[in-house]
Amino acid sequence: MHFTKMHGLGNDYLYVFGEPKDPSKLSVTLSDRHFGAGSDGMIWISKSDVADFKMRIFNSDGSEAKMCGNGIRCVGKYVYDKGYTDKKNLKIETLSGIKNLTLNVVCGKVKTVSVEMGKSKVEDDVTLDIEGEKITLTPAEVGNPHAVIIYETGVEDVDIARIGSKIEHHPYFPDGVNVEFVQKLSENRIRMRVWERGSGITMACGTGACAACAVLTSKGICDFGTPITVELDGGSLTVITEREGDVIMRGEAELIYEGEYTEC
Repeated sequence: MHFTKMHGLGNDYLYVFGEPKDPSKLSVTLSDRHFGAGSDGMIWISKSDVADFKMRIFNSDGSEAKMCGNGIRCVGKYVYDKGYTDKKNLKIETLSGIKNLTLNVVCGKVKTVSVEMGKSKVEDDVTLDIEGEKITLTPAEVGNPHAVIIYETGVEDVDIARIGSKIEHHPYFPDGVNVEFVQKLSENRIRMRVWERGSGITMACGTGACAACAVLTSKGICDFGTPITVELDGGSLTVITEREGDVIMRGEAELIYEGEYTEC
């Protein structure tokens, strides 16, 4: 099996065109950073009956995700750079619906991708008891379920491994949840750290960045219809949220290496 390792701001996945009998098991095996290729999961690409291509996302623990913002940008780069398509405007089928991609091609290769992420949904704030600490968060959905925690200062000092894990597995979120730790830095510029459901700490999360911006604009902390810079551990994304809930995300997609896996 040939795979391609790619990343969007350090959120790395292994990409394969085609789909095996047990993608969940292979994702666990190959995602291991000591005994496998090492990744946040695997993304399987195939032809679609309703769009140009279809993607399925499996986290490093084998669970399937509905959508991945960083991953879908890499899917756009994968299919264009490898010659599966010559279109610069693509429709990708995901478990959270069809997403529209616009590819920015430089010297024959995709450099950045803009994704129409669909409509965001922001819920009322919730306060949870996490090991005796009261934490207020805002549930939001942009393809995946998210819990956004806003800090006025000190987001770099937060123990996101401890808090993120507890929130992901909290009874309030029976299906688990991605957790975003967010701090406003300046006008329409934020810092975000990520605990990703099924993968743990990751360097970036595209749907999480969109969810965070949807929450911040709904609270009047950032502006609707204006590019918001989201600074993550792996780099920066640009997100625009509209009053009607529509979200557009733009960011880079990068190739790391090609590999082969043989199971004897």
